[in-house]
Amino acid sequence: MRELLRSVWAEPRPPDVPRRNRRDCVLVAAAAVAVLAEGLLRTDLQSPVAATLVTLALLPALLWRRTRPLPMVAVAFAGAGAAAFALGHEIDLVSGAVVLFLPWALFRWGSGRDRILGAAVILVKIGLSAGFGLTPVADAVAGFVVMFAVFALATAVRYRVTLRSRELERVRLLERERLARDLHDTVAHHVSAMAIRAQAGIAVAQTRPEGAVDALHVIESEATRALAEMRSMVRTLRESEPAELAPSPGIPDIRRLAQEAAGPVVEVELTGDLDDIPPPLGAAIYRLAQESVTNARRHARHATRIEVRVAADAGAVRLRVSDDGDPGTPRPGGFGLAGMAERAGLLGGTCEAGPGPGRGWTVTAALPRQAT
Repeated sequence: MRELLRSVWAEPRPPDVPRRNRRDCVLVAAAAVAVLAEGLLRTDLQSPVAATLVTLALLPALLWRRTRPLPMVAVAFAGAGAAAFALGHEIDLVSGAVVLFLPWALFRWGSGRDRILGAAVILVKIGLSAGFGLTPVADAVAGFVVMFAVFALATAVRYRVTLRSRELERVRLLERERLARDLHDTVAHHVSAMAIRAQAGIAVAQTRPEGAVDALHVIESEATRALAEMRSMVRTLRESEPAELAPSPGIPDIRRLAQEAAGPVVEVELTGDLDDIPPPLGAAIYRLAQESVTNARRHARHATRIEVRVAADAGAVRLRVSDDGDPGTPRPGGFGLAGMAERAGLLGGTCEAGPGPGRGWTVTAALPRQAT
């Protein structure tokens, strides 16, 4: 138990905590209107003026509930407790329940230390209120139940978002590793060609100097191409696993997607200047097409046809994959799409997915022929 408390205490705040925005101001304004209306219209309040003024004074704490969750919880609940002791009863405004946003923000955005101390402030306030007879025991028990429910729900949301972020990061790293493996094969090919040419140049250097010069020109050309393709490896991550020995697929291999018997018919059309496509680019286009076709087969309801179109020109290679599934059918925004976007971004391009103009789903990608 002690180790668990230590780990919770040391837990940092989540990254990218949202700052105060216009919606927070709208929330406070709406809560103020509700408090004023309840204070003016209800006739069963014990201290309507005091309850209204105290609640209005505590509402600004909502503006900083995410950026400073512990101080705002301490101010709100300590202030409400002090007012209850001064009045001799708890503030009985129903609209005051808006303060539940504070413990939610505490457990959603606070550090482990903030959550432990803030929960202690809240629970001690409820306990003291019941102990001094300011609130009935049944109401205090209900307050404990509500607070623990808020704590649990906010914690569940927090860890679910964290787990999803970690899974997305894992997918990005995996996609970078796959891209690095594709590039490994290409660079290894160039280096092998350079080594062979260098050996040939050395062998004929004494008898045919012009042959050695030709070998140097070839080595220069191969080195230039290898360096250009190595630039696209910047920012990629590769684990210590050895590279796969199978050759990397390319754009011509997309036709094999149409040969798979399961699911809707796949129509493949390759047009434009497909010569001299850099191998990393060809492998990326193939991976994007493969992932898009797989997603369509899995999720396109009542689809009968999947169209794959690849068009290349001097500047870029463009991919479009569409299906004729039922319109309006939601598609999961899963990790496959994140991996596709990551791979396209690493090569200086873009990849987008969304509902088609008529039916089904459409994935479009555009990658430059020369990686940036």
